[in-house]
Amino acid sequence: MVSTAFGIVLLRSIIRYPGVEANAYILPSFTISYGCLLIFFILTRLPYSRALLFISFVVTIIWFIVVHALARRRRVMTIGIVPGGDYQTLQAVAGVNWIVLTDATQNLDGLQAVAADLRVDIAPEWDRALADCALAGIPVYHTKHLAESLTGMVELEHLSENSFGTLAPVSAFMTFKHILDWMIAAVVGLVLAPLMILLAIFIRLDSPGPAIFRQMRIGYRGKPFTVYKFRTMVSSPKSVPALDAAKTQTEDKRITRIGSFLRRSRIDELPQILNILRAEMSWIGPRPEAQVLSQWYEGEIPFYRYRHIVRPGLTGWAQVHQGHVAEVEDVKTKLNYDFYYIKTYSPWIDLLIVAKTTQTILNGFGAK
Repeated sequence: MVSTAFGIVLLRSIIRYPGVEANAYILPSFTISYGCLLIFFILTRLPYSRALLFISFVVTIIWFIVVHALARRRRVMTIGIVPGGDYQTLQAVAGVNWIVLTDATQNLDGLQAVAADLRVDIAPEWDRALADCALAGIPVYHTKHLAESLTGMVELEHLSENSFGTLAPVSAFMTFKHILDWMIAAVVGLVLAPLMILLAIFIRLDSPGPAIFRQMRIGYRGKPFTVYKFRTMVSSPKSVPALDAAKTQTEDKRITRIGSFLRRSRIDELPQILNILRAEMSWIGPRPEAQVLSQWYEGEIPFYRYRHIVRPGLTGWAQVHQGHVAEVEDVKTKLNYDFYYIKTYSPWIDLLIVAKTTQTILNGFGAK
C-alpha cells in the first residue's frame, strides 16, 4: 500500500501533459516506488515474498493503465486557448472543450488549463496573464506539444527533434531492445514451432500455394529485406500491376477462408519471428511496407524515409490506432503516428503498445 501510494504521488507530480503522454509516466513512477520498497527490504533484511512483490507491481501497472484509459474517455477537459500562432490546430482535436480567450484579463474560472503557441511572440499582456496562470497553479501548455499528447501524432511540419534533441533515438535503448527482442523471439519461436507447423499444413490444405508468403519490404535504415508471413491470400493474376497487387483492399476477394481468421487474429505475422532473429525487425516498431509501396510513398510524402530510423515491428503505434491502410492520404496520417512513436521512443510507449495490441487482437481492429 505504501509503495502504491508513493507511486501515485510521484505520478501526479511528474505528469505535465494530458492524453497519451500521461501513460508514459505510469511505469517509471511505480518502478521507482516499488524499487524503493525492494531496497528497504534488502537493507532492513525484513522477510518478504519476491513473487508477491512482483505480482503486486504488475497488477498495479495494469490497473492504472486501464483506469487511466477509462478516465480519459469519460473526462472532458475545458482548456482555454490564447489566440495567436497556430492555435486553430487544437480546436480540431476532439474530446476537449476548447474556449478561445478574448482578453488577457478574462476570468479563468472553470478552466483546467490554458494553451498557447509559445513559438511566436505574443502581446505583453498575454505574457503577464500566462505568468499569473502558472503562479495560480493553472497548467500552461504549448499548443504543438499538447496536440501531440492528445492525438498521439506528430504533424508533418518538419523533421521534429525527439525528446533528447536529436533526430536519432537513443542508441543505448535501441541496443537493449534489440537484445531483448532476440531473446524473446528465440523462446517464443521454440514454444510456438509445433503450432506454426500445424498452421502451415492447414494453409496448404485450404488453398493451392506455399504456406509461407515472402515479400520484399523496406526496413531499418532503408535497407530492403524479405519478410515472412503465413499466406492468407491467393496469388494475384500476372496482369495486375505490382503496385495494385501490393495493396490489400477492404474485404479483398483474394483472402482465403483460413486467411481471414489469421489476419483478424494477427497470427499470420508469427513467421516474422525469423526476421527478428535475423535482426531485420523488432517486436514493436513502424510496420515495414512493401518495397513497391515504399518507393511510391517516398515520391508522394515528405520525410517518409525518416520512419526507417528504427527497426520495423510486428506491431506498432500506428497499427493499434489506425490499422492497415494503403492509400497516400491514409499513409500520411499513419506517418504522423510513426513520427510520434519515434519522437517518444522508450520502454514506456512500447509497454503501452503491447497493451493496445492485446486489445486489438481480441477485437480484430484494423484487419483487412
